[in-house]
Amino acid sequence: MEKKFSSSLKSILNQESILTDPAACISYSYDNSRRHSLPDLVVLPENEEQVIDIIKLCNKYKQPVTARGRGTGTTGATVPSNGGLVLSFEKMNAILKIDPDNRVIQAQPGVTNQEIQLAAAEHGFFWAPDPTSAAFCTIGGNLAYNSAGPRAVKYGTCRENTLGLRAVTGEGDLIKCGTYTTKGVVGYDLTRLIIGSEGSLAVITEATLKLLPKAETKRTLKATYKTMEAAAKAVSSIMSQPVTPCALEFMDSNALDIVRDYSSAQLPDAAGAMLMIEVDGSLDHIDHAVNAIQKASIVNDHIETLSARNKAEAMALWETRKALSPSLRKIAPKKINEDIVVPVSHMAALISQLNLLSKEYSIPIVNFGHAGNGNIHVNLLINPDDATEVHNAEMCLDKIFDLVLSLNGTLSGEHGIGLEKRNFIYKELSASEIKIMNGIKQQFDPNDILNADKKLFITN
Repeated sequence: MEKKFSSSLKSILNQESILTDPAACISYSYDNSRRHSLPDLVVLPENEEQVIDIIKLCNKYKQPVTARGRGTGTTGATVPSNGGLVLSFEKMNAILKIDPDNRVIQAQPGVTNQEIQLAAAEHGFFWAPDPTSAAFCTIGGNLAYNSAGPRAVKYGTCRENTLGLRAVTGEGDLIKCGTYTTKGVVGYDLTRLIIGSEGSLAVITEATLKLLPKAETKRTLKATYKTMEAAAKAVSSIMSQPVTPCALEFMDSNALDIVRDYSSAQLPDAAGAMLMIEVDGSLDHIDHAVNAIQKASIVNDHIETLSARNKAEAMALWETRKALSPSLRKIAPKKINEDIVVPVSHMAALISQLNLLSKEYSIPIVNFGHAGNGNIHVNLLINPDDATEVHNAEMCLDKIFDLVLSLNGTLSGEHGIGLEKRNFIYKELSASEIKIMNGIKQQFDPNDILNADKKLFITN
């Protein structure tokens, strides 16, 4: 690394905010994927001005920049596989403003999702995105991936719940996009463009988030079915009536088998699929809402729908779902976790074909996820140290992605592209679309320094 670059960097940050020792940098070399690559250095800015100066300096010296929150992503988007500089936002972790009258909260990117939720709750509000890693993931990371979680089925994703951003482009220019209001059509919608771009267009330094009032009450239900086809029909039935659940999760038969073997959760012997449902609303109308959901959940091959009567029973009903992830980690600590989406009406066809692919390639496949919007987490339980299994998994994944697209789906719902899926996006995007996206990238980051090792819009 050039001496001029290093000396200029030291004029921007104090020495404690610049990490060059490999032992200190190794924690920033990986995310929640199996990939890792050591950066040349890590910097910890404390304010927006420092971010601007760092990006300008990196642009001048063509130094790759990888923005990073807490590294909870699963696709390698924050892995600096070309070395360079990791820009960690752990010190930019302040909630800047809470405005209950206008249902707004403003925060720096290093604030965790849970901290946002707790701050909003003090005023009777919540922010809709609620990924399962909420206690650890940052809002900067949530926005970079457009991570959403179960509540998206009713309340939407980050794109629907972010009013505006402050961000720094690859040339070091500060841009302010979006509004402080819930309406605004001046100029192009750069806010939604940057959200989900995985730090490849601009680095977010501040977010203005839209808050929603917390419901007066919530009810939890668990519905079991003999087949996945029946569960999928129930999802379509639930989503086609007026009451929208605030969470609608599912587990297929393979997932239920694992839960039976590795937890004390009680399930009917005949259960081949399960839905976990949450309904929220006012105290005056919650019983009507629950009754409507229960009625819609009853289709052919329905076994039972149980409703929790209190918080303890609700926690017990969720025990089955919560037992799945640790059970999977016991079986396959280095499993492949894919995140795809299909129309709700095609969920049963997808699961059926996934079971056939599981047999064809001798790879156990376990499926669960957000049934209300067809966002399915497909888990391939392989041993990455077994060359045969890895080879079979690669061929199986290729077939899975083709299957998803044939069902009018998309290759990623909330985990992003990163390194894991960058070689597959040509399956979903045409040459015309890729050309436009490459042009957008060029406008934001002409020297290609932002997440330079992640070519989101490559050609085949």
